[in-house]
Amino acid sequence: MIYQVSTKNTIISGSINLPSSKSISNRALIINALNYSPYPLLNLSDSDDTVVLSEALNSNSNKFDIGHAGSAMRFLTASLSKIVGEWEVTGSERMQQRPISILVDALNSLGAQIQYLKNEGFPPLKILGSHLTGKTIELDGSVSSQYISALLLIAPTIKNGLTLKLTGEITSRSYINLTLELMAKFGIQYKWEENEITVPEQNYIARDFTIEADWSGASYWYEILSLCKTGEILLENLQLESLQGDSNIAGWFEQFGVFSTQKLNGVLLSKKENITPEKLDIDFIENPDVAQTMACLCVAKRIPFNFSGLKTLKIKETDRISALQNELAKFGATLTEPVSGELVWDGNINSEICIENPEIETYHDHRMALAFSPLALAGYHFQINDPMVVTKSYPGFWDDLKKVGFTVSEIL
Repeated sequence: MIYQVSTKNTIISGSINLPSSKSISNRALIINALNYSPYPLLNLSDSDDTVVLSEALNSNSNKFDIGHAGSAMRFLTASLSKIVGEWEVTGSERMQQRPISILVDALNSLGAQIQYLKNEGFPPLKILGSHLTGKTIELDGSVSSQYISALLLIAPTIKNGLTLKLTGEITSRSYINLTLELMAKFGIQYKWEENEITVPEQNYIARDFTIEADWSGASYWYEILSLCKTGEILLENLQLESLQGDSNIAGWFEQFGVFSTQKLNGVLLSKKENITPEKLDIDFIENPDVAQTMACLCVAKRIPFNFSGLKTLKIKETDRISALQNELAKFGATLTEPVSGELVWDGNINSEICIENPEIETYHDHRMALAFSPLALAGYHFQINDPMVVTKSYPGFWDDLKKVGFTVSEIL
């Protein structure tokens, strides 16, 4: 399937019912499973990642295929390792290329019995659930925060609890903090001093819980308002005071003339004047999921940039740095990676490499489709390949675009 995306609108207005946070939903699902909670989670995300994790947790099978869902792979691996039984966890071809040895090694050191069924260090996995005993584990803090979160989620439920010593620069600290703050809402006490996190053995407390709207999903609406002339968008159920680290973007977008106001029913985004920074320098170490949003926005507005803190983008649904280089080149932008984890653009458009009405490859990555679509507001005509990949995190995205005046049509 291919979608053609375009719009003639310069003024954007409307009210958008954002998807619920996938990050909070998946963590809350694991917590509910660990404490055998009788309470349903309210406003649970309908994203593919959350659906596949929920189905696995409620399945009578001992074999699980989680597709492209990275957090489901990490969180399930940790939680199944302490449940007596024999389990198998696999995923898509891309998932079988995403490393998991750091998490497996850590769990095996606690007494888990996890084996690789194909390639050493990668899914699929065979897990023999066993009794785990906690201790102090040293982990590289620059790896995916999902490894750390997976261990933290099970930490209260294993004998003696768990202490994690994080070495080096900590990537996505905000997602680790999200995990801990969410655990605290379910009664867990912890201590985080410098680079050491300690979670004693204790019981989760079952309770009612409502999932808040997704800030990563909100980033595409900030991008849309940045590219339009004027407009207002109400993002329903979004909270400026949020557990999610990506809420930081509200401040970032003020330099594009987009301002955020908390209302009773959500956050109102408003743009009344066109202002643009001369250059953008951002360290994404805390917010890697919005890097594609900002790269696409900068190219559309001809803003040179220097982005750092992007090392984890290489092990996401695709190598996102390479994907951005490939697809933004179709708009005439040559992005370079001077050192690993950096992405730089000088602001110049090379008309010789531009492609008329290009077909944007999404590489099975929802954020490629989501971040590129707003470029229609900059006058570009383009097509999105495999557009339904957005269901991984934002199933209603195309309908929401149509609500504010975008034309989204299927190419037969």
